[in-house]
Amino acid sequence: MVIHSPTQPPSPTAPTTAHGGLVVGNYCHDVLIRDHHVTAHALGGAPSFIIPVLHSLSLPFLLLSKVGSDFSYSSATTTTTLHPPIVVSTSQTTVFHAHFLSATPDTTSLPPSGHPDRILKRVGSCDPITPSDLPSNSLFLFGLAVGVAGEILPETLQTMLDLCDVVFVDAQAIIRTFDPEDGTVSLVNLNETGFFHLLPRIAFLKCSAEEAIFVDIEEARKWCCVVVTCGRHGCEVFWKDGELKVPPFAADQVDPTGAGDSFLGGFAAGIVMGLGVWDAALLGNFFGSLAVAQVGPPKLDAKLFQVVKDEMQKRKIQDFPCLERRGDWLGFRESPDQDQFYESLAATKTVVMSQIQEPDWNLVSSPKESAEQNNSKAKLPLNYVREEPIPSCDGKP
Repeated sequence: MVIHSPTQPPSPTAPTTAHGGLVVGNYCHDVLIRDHHVTAHALGGAPSFIIPVLHSLSLPFLLLSKVGSDFSYSSATTTTTLHPPIVVSTSQTTVFHAHFLSATPDTTSLPPSGHPDRILKRVGSCDPITPSDLPSNSLFLFGLAVGVAGEILPETLQTMLDLCDVVFVDAQAIIRTFDPEDGTVSLVNLNETGFFHLLPRIAFLKCSAEEAIFVDIEEARKWCCVVVTCGRHGCEVFWKDGELKVPPFAADQVDPTGAGDSFLGGFAAGIVMGLGVWDAALLGNFFGSLAVAQVGPPKLDAKLFQVVKDEMQKRKIQDFPCLERRGDWLGFRESPDQDQFYESLAATKTVVMSQIQEPDWNLVSSPKESAEQNNSKAKLPLNYVREEPIPSCDGKP
């Protein structure tokens, strides 16, 4: 299939100054079910995992997210308090049920493979995010298209590409479909979606190893940089003229939900803050390993990440990525002193994990607020889920 790069008409009202980032994707209610028993309720949706990462690195951004009037976390977490969503009174909040089967009953640890049998179902969905929802009078240095439930439309992504200098896209935002009967998540080929023609304008496309089959890496890498997360094996990066592998960080996995989102937040932050691709991907692996060690969004403290920011400042290759001529971009060159950066991140992870494991400790706020956040999970009832079939999102755009 031949892709023709679309033209980008100038906007007569667009300002000339770009500001921070634009993160687009809905918050969700996540229900974790292991061996047919509910084990946890948590704030979900890609933004809930990406926001703590961006905050820990002091990277400014604007969030565009929608929820229903039944949203349970409006004031229960620092994330949603600082970055509140748009409340749609006529809609419900998106709900996902994640069904896991453990190798050993009554345990929260993952099977030895590190890849549990998981069935993900969207059992409720909020309204999609449309182009008119985006701030048309602002420009942004970078954008993150991180939908999880079909809320980002092709025309919405196109508008993001108009507003943002560099756009990072998570494949789950553009290749997921949902069974009309029970909401079971499945994947379709990228070239069969209404997003395929936008590849030449996307800077970075992130996908999991499972999603990579549907993305068709060999085709996609002709048009943009493709980053494939491989769980405990780290990640791989592909572009038109090369590829590289980046090592993982060891992690005691408790809940794999949001690992890819945290990875993308770290990777995007690294690129935006001037790191090369290898360093940025390593930073993504670092944040992904922190996410899987906790249930729900990661709890991070910017003070603990000052050493990471200092190291990033030493290693940055430019103030901001210039991707007009991607083949000549310095970011694809091999990074010096890779072992040093890895060791620095590993040391920081040790400190972060020791704090996380302390009882009643919240790295974002106080022990009291941590208890309130934990209690908020118990307030989320099971009977808020609609039982009628969920419409499929795999229709042609």
